[in-house]
Amino acid sequence: MKIYLLTFSILLATLSCDSLAKKHDLSTSTDAEEEIVTGQGRLKYLALGDSYTIGEGVDSTLRYPVQIADSLKALGYLMESPEIIAVTGWTTSDLKAAIEYTNPQPHYDLVSLLIGVNNQYQGLDINIYRTEFAELIDKAIYFAANKTDRVIVLSIPDWGVTPFASRRDKEKIAGEIDQYNAINKEITLSRGVIWIDVTGISRLAENDESLIAGDGLHPSGKMYTEWVRLAVPEIVKMLKEK
Repeated sequence: MKIYLLTFSILLATLSCDSLAKKHDLSTSTDAEEEIVTGQGRLKYLALGDSYTIGEGVDSTLRYPVQIADSLKALGYLMESPEIIAVTGWTTSDLKAAIEYTNPQPHYDLVSLLIGVNNQYQGLDINIYRTEFAELIDKAIYFAANKTDRVIVLSIPDWGVTPFASRRDKEKIAGEIDQYNAINKEITLSRGVIWIDVTGISRLAENDESLIAGDGLHPSGKMYTEWVRLAVPEIVKMLKEK
């Protein structure tokens, strides 16, 4: 798997001790050589986000971008390894800085975006999120060669149902997550981009510990699989129209 390893000082400085979790060291995995060819060239997939995109607490094969790519391969699509720009603890500002540093090119067949939980966790002004999320989704569309039908946005999960939040105000967290998701849904749909609601699935973890990773905070591979079940049919529709 191709992953941008971001260690430059300006990004490290933005990862404050108030982040939802510590910075995660990204690893690299290799795809199997045998794939089913369905057309000319391999599909390129860029995933943008934070801990939920890099899959904090789970094996690299269980990250949702990897599961999306594997699901598409199983359906006969020839895929390159997904490229991921994501680090645990990132806010929208951190992701913007990382994108500027790595400078992806606008040649992707699919781009996904999931960002915002650390803005909420750190108690940042929600208007910052509104402004920066809009900038990030426009960037995502640009990376997909300005094709809005090659981009998907996933909603922010509710971490208030996890063991990590057992002594916190769960109703307050849920309310704030809903406010953030109302913003990203509004902006996403205004751009003509597909919005995938995974928040409902995340809330099932309150009564199903198998949906939570061993760290007591992040989704398990099983939860990511449920996200992928929602996302892949929408992605297939997009690709069939290509």
